[in-house]
Amino acid sequence: MLVAMGRIDFDSYSDERLAWACMEPTFMRIRGKSPAVKAAAITELGKGQRALCMFRIMYDHSYRSPAELYAWSSYLLGQPGYWSGVLEGVRFFADNVLRELLEETQERLETRNLRLGLEWGDAGLKDLETDQDLRRIINVLYERFQRIIPDSHTIIAEYIRTHPDEFVEFT
Repeated sequence: MLVAMGRIDFDSYSDERLAWACMEPTFMRIRGKSPAVKAAAITELGKGQRALCMFRIMYDHSYRSPAELYAWSSYLLGQPGYWSGVLEGVRFFADNVLRELLEETQERLETRNLRLGLEWGDAGLKDLETDQDLRRIINVLYERFQRIIPDSHTIIAEYIRTHPDEFVEFT
């Protein structure tokens, strides 16, 4: 599903805003819907759109705080196909720095869960308040996330601007 957009908007949007604008109609269609409806909508997207969608699903829910990065990463890891979709999306855009950070996040959380006998669904926003080791690990990961995410937005926007026909229909 291509997004209708004026050329002036396309050219003037910030990197982050451009990526959001390319996904906004999809997100409006799937917000609050069942997992089956969400999966069907994501399947309808082109490869670049799907990569962008999965990135935005991860980013939009993770950027505000270390606790959100932790809880949302755990949630995505527990949902079949979602974490792998995020990684595929990051690989699509060749964002190796973010991919490495996400893989490290997965490894750190898997190690913790294994050590404590936890499942992905056991994660909660308040875990960082009660687990000092987890808080230290997530804070370091979150600081790195905050440092590299502007470059991720730039990489993605450059792809969109180079391949507008995959995302927009100019009005």
